[in-house]
Amino acid sequence: MAQAATIPANNSPYADLPPINSKLFEAKARKGLTFDQIAKAIGKDEVWLAAAFYGQAKFTPEELQKVAETLEVPSSDLVGGLGDHWWPNRGLGPMPPTDPVIYRLYEGVMVYGHAIKAIIHEKFGDGIMSMIDCKINIAKKPDPKGDRIVLTFDGKFLPYAKW
Repeated sequence: MAQAATIPANNSPYADLPPINSKLFEAKARKGLTFDQIAKAIGKDEVWLAAAFYGQAKFTPEELQKVAETLEVPSSDLVGGLGDHWWPNRGLGPMPPTDPVIYRLYEGVMVYGHAIKAIIHEKFGDGIMSMIDCKINIAKKPDPKGDRIVLTFDGKFLPYAKW
């Protein structure tokens, strides 16, 4: 008999999540599925799906049904916890971040942020990259010195309005 998967609900970042999100992670672990496998089953991208597991994106009722089927959890549990009445509270965790992976991403923006901003303005004009209309891809690239992480933010340019 398989051992029941549990999530340490008292540890960050799980302590900041609604209990239903812990059920998602437990079902994912119990089934032995990756975010990519679940995402493909519901027709979404793995980064978006992972964000939804962390309460940073909102499932539609149809997506909740597909997730319930994929993870073999009662859809009524997911709808009851994450249905039409629930909305994401984006921005999980402390600032600056304390997790090493998240801190390194933060560090990258701290070190290269002004350079990235200047080049965006040179190439596009006065505006921003949307995180609302953004796709994020994570790839593994073999390298003789050690595997590399290729992180791509594909965001829509939004010019500042003038009035």
